[in-house]
Amino acid sequence: MSVTEQLRVALADRYVIEEELGAGGMATVYLAHDAKHNRKVALKVLRPELAAMIGAERFLQEIEVTANLQHPHILPLHDSGEADSFLYYVMPFVEGETLRAKIEREKQLGIDDAVEIARNVAAALDYAHRKGVIHRDIKPENVLMHDGQPLIADFGIALAVSHAGGSRLTETGLSIGTPHYMSPEQAMGDRELDARSDVYSLGAMLYEMLAGDPPYMGNTAQAIVAKVITEKAPPVTVSRDTVPSHVAAAVGKALNKLPADRFVTAAQFAEALANPGFTLPVAVDTEVSARTMPTSARRWRAIAGVFGAVAVLLAGSLAWTVLGDDTEPPPVVRVGMTFREGETPLSTPWNPRIALSPDGSSMVYGSGTPGQGQLWLRPFNLLHAAPIPGTEGGYGATFSPDGRAIAFLSGAGVTPLHIVSLTGEPPITLTDSARWFNPTWSEDGWVYFTNAAWGLSRVSETGGSIEVVTELDSAAGEGVHHWPHALPEARGLLFTVGRTPPSDDSQYDIAVLDLTTMERRILVRGTSAKYAETGHILFVREDGALLAAPFDLDRLELTGAAAPILDGFVVKNFGSPDYDLSRNGRLVYASTVGEAGGERLVWVDREGIEEPVDDEWSGQFGPPAISPDGRALAASLMRDDEQLWIRRMPNGPASKLTFDGSQTYRAAWHPDGRTVTYISDRGEAGSWSAWSQRADGSSAPSLLATHERGVEEAFWSPQGDWIVYRVGGDGGQRDILGIRPGVDSVPHELLGSPFEEYAPALSPDSRWLAYVSEESGRPQVYVRPFPDTGEGKWQVSTDGGIQPQWARSGRELYYRDADGGLVTAAVTLTPTFSLGMQRVLFDGGGYSVLSTFHRSYTVAPDDQRFLMVKDLGGTSDEIVLVMGWLGELEAKFEGR
Repeated sequence: MSVTEQLRVALADRYVIEEELGAGGMATVYLAHDAKHNRKVALKVLRPELAAMIGAERFLQEIEVTANLQHPHILPLHDSGEADSFLYYVMPFVEGETLRAKIEREKQLGIDDAVEIARNVAAALDYAHRKGVIHRDIKPENVLMHDGQPLIADFGIALAVSHAGGSRLTETGLSIGTPHYMSPEQAMGDRELDARSDVYSLGAMLYEMLAGDPPYMGNTAQAIVAKVITEKAPPVTVSRDTVPSHVAAAVGKALNKLPADRFVTAAQFAEALANPGFTLPVAVDTEVSARTMPTSARRWRAIAGVFGAVAVLLAGSLAWTVLGDDTEPPPVVRVGMTFREGETPLSTPWNPRIALSPDGSSMVYGSGTPGQGQLWLRPFNLLHAAPIPGTEGGYGATFSPDGRAIAFLSGAGVTPLHIVSLTGEPPITLTDSARWFNPTWSEDGWVYFTNAAWGLSRVSETGGSIEVVTELDSAAGEGVHHWPHALPEARGLLFTVGRTPPSDDSQYDIAVLDLTTMERRILVRGTSAKYAETGHILFVREDGALLAAPFDLDRLELTGAAAPILDGFVVKNFGSPDYDLSRNGRLVYASTVGEAGGERLVWVDREGIEEPVDDEWSGQFGPPAISPDGRALAASLMRDDEQLWIRRMPNGPASKLTFDGSQTYRAAWHPDGRTVTYISDRGEAGSWSAWSQRADGSSAPSLLATHERGVEEAFWSPQGDWIVYRVGGDGGQRDILGIRPGVDSVPHELLGSPFEEYAPALSPDSRWLAYVSEESGRPQVYVRPFPDTGEGKWQVSTDGGIQPQWARSGRELYYRDADGGLVTAAVTLTPTFSLGMQRVLFDGGGYSVLSTFHRSYTVAPDDQRFLMVKDLGGTSDEIVLVMGWLGELEAKFEGR
C-alpha cells in the first residue's frame, strides 16, 4: 500500500484525501475534504523520518502555540494530530496562488504592489512576534495570495519542528529555513533566533519581488549560504533604479549582517517602507575598523569568515575571507556630489543649505524656489534624495542629536522655528520669533536660535517658553549673534558675532558661551564654527578658507594657533558658508566651480530667447526696474555696500544715484518717468523706509513712508495718487498698506490678515491689486479690488506662485511658479476681474529669484520682453563630500 493510501485509511473518519498538491523539505501537502465541516482544507503531513525523530507528543505540544494566532494575514491552523504514525496539521485551502507563482509569472512585481505585500506580511509577523512566535521560514512559497492579499502559511511550524527536534534535527539532513532567505545567524546554526531573523527573511523576499532575484544567488545551497554570511547584498537599486530611495534603504537595513543593525521589529520595517524620509546610514568609514568594534561584532565577523570559507569549500570553490585589524590609515576621499533634476540644493544668499546627520550617513538640504521648495533628505549611499513631508518652504535645517528629527525655519525675517520627525510624525512649531539664521539642537534638549532682537535664545525641543541666552553688546559694535553650534555633552555653544560696522579686517568673530555659567568670550576672528571630535574647532574666514584650531572642551578655550585646512568655500551674506561636519568627521561643503562670474541683466523674450543688456556690465544685482517709456533702468549693485544705479537705455552709461546707507534697493519708477522710489536703511539705524529721488540726481532724497515694522517695498500707483507699500519682515508680520499723499494723514491697511501678505502690484487702471499670500500654507498669487480690498478675491496660481507683475496692456498677469518659471495668465479687468488660460512662457533656470517677497524681474513697455537677473555661474554649484580626513587634521597639529 502506498503512503497516500495509508494516509487515506488512517484519516478516513475525519478527512478525505483527494490529491497530492506538492512536497517540501518538511512535509507533503494534500488537498482534502473536511467531512465534519464540509470544507476543503490543505492537509500537511510531516516526512516520516522527521516524525519518527520528533515524536508525536512533543510535536503536538509545540504546535499548539501557533493555533492561537489570529490575524488577517496569517493562515490559521484548523487541526493537528497523529494517525497511524503520521504527524499532520490542517490549514484552510486557499483558492489562488503562492507568491512564488506570482513572482515567476511577473518576474518583477510593481513597486507599490511589492511594498504593500511586504507591509502586510510585516504586520502579521509583528503580531506573531509580540505573541512570542518566530516563523523561521519566510519565503515566497509560504505566502499565499488570496484576492490580492497575502496569507502567511506554516506559521510557527518551523519553530515547532526546531524545538521538538532539538539537536537531532541535522540527522534528517534538513535545515530550518531556505538559503536564499535565511538570516546569517540562522545560516550559522543559531537556534535562539528572534524577530530580527524574520525581518531579514522578509527583506530578502521583498528584494526578490522588486529585483526579480533574491539578494544572493549560487549554484548550490552551500554557495548561497556562504554569500549570506560573508558578502554584502548589492542595493536593490542596482537591479532596478526606479525603486524609491526610502524603500531601497529599508530593504538594505533589513538585510544587515548583524541583527543589531536591522529593524528591531517588523512594524518598524513596515513604517520605513511607507516613510519617504527614511534613510539608511552609510557604512562606517574604513578608519572605524575591527580594532574599534565591540567584542561581539569582532567575534561575529570572525565566525562569519570561517563559516563562509568552509561553505564555499563545500561548494567546490576556494575562497578565503581575511578579516583582520586595519593597520594603515585610510586614504582621504573627496567626492563631488551630483543631484538629479529637481533635487539640486538651493543656494540662498543668506543661509547655509547643508545639514549633516550626526553619524555622517546623510544630509538634509533645501531645494526649489525660496519659500516654495522644501527640505530633502539625501543618503550618501544612494544617488537620489527624497522630499521630507511637512517641510514645504523650509530651510536652515539642523539634526537632532540622535539624528531622528530636524529643526528648521520657514519664511524670512522673524520666522517660525519647526521640528519634524524623520520617521513620519507631523511637524510642530516651537516658536514664531526666530531669525532666518540656522538653529542648532543641543544634547541637553534645547534648540538654540537667533531671536528677533538679534541675540540668541533657546526653546525646549518639546516646546514651551523662550529663554534669552545672549544679548548684544552694542558698545562693542555687535549687530547680531548667529550661526550657533552646540558643543558635545551640552558643554557650551559656539556662535558668530557680526559687527556693525566691520571692525579692523573682519566683520565676524567666533565666540563661545558656557552653558553652565552663561558667560561668553571671543575666541578668534572668523565665522560659522564647528567642533571636530579630534579636539579642534573649524571655522571659515571671509576669503573662503577653512581653518582649524586646537580647542579644550573642558575649559572652552583655544590651546593653540589656527592653521588653514581647505579653501574654496563659498561665503555669502552675513558670513554664511555652506558646510557642515558630522561627529565621525565627515565634511560636506559647497565649493566655487571655476571663476566666479556674478550676475548680468538680460532681456528675455516670450520664447525664452535672451539678449544681454551689456556684456561688460556684471556684478551682484538687485531687482531691476524699467521707466514707463523704456528709456532708463534702475537697479542696485552690491559692491562694498548696495546702492542704486541708473542706466540710460539701450546703450547709455550707468551712473550711481545713491550713496547713503548700507543697503539701498528695490527701485520703482514714478509714472512721470523722472523720479525713482526705493527702499533704504539710511537715517536712523535699522529703520527701513521708502524714499524718493530724481533719477538724474538733481534732488536730495525725500522720505516717502516709514513704519515701526519697517517698509520693505513701495511704489506709486499708475495714476500717481497712491503710494502702496509693504511693511513687516524683520519687524514682524508682513502686511500691505496704502496712503494718498496730500489726502490721508493715516495709511490705509489694505491687507492685514494673520497671514503673510507681500509683493503687491497694481493693475494699469489701478482697480486691481495682485499680491502673494501664504494663507493656504504656501505662497500663492491672488487678486483683490483696489482700494476696497474686502469686496472679493481671486486665486491666480494653483501650485505655488510669487512675484506678480501686470502687463502694461492690462491683458496679462505674470508671476513666477514653484520652479522659477515665468507664467502668464490671461485676464480681463472690466467690467470685473476674470481669469483666463495660463501657460509657462519660459523656464526659470539660470534666472535669479533674489527674494521670495519682492519681484526679481520687470516687464518692457511693449510686454514682449522681460528684464531678468541671470546667474553667470561659477558660484556654489558643487557639493563636496570629504571622508577620512581627520588623520590629516591631527597630523597638521602634531608637535605644535
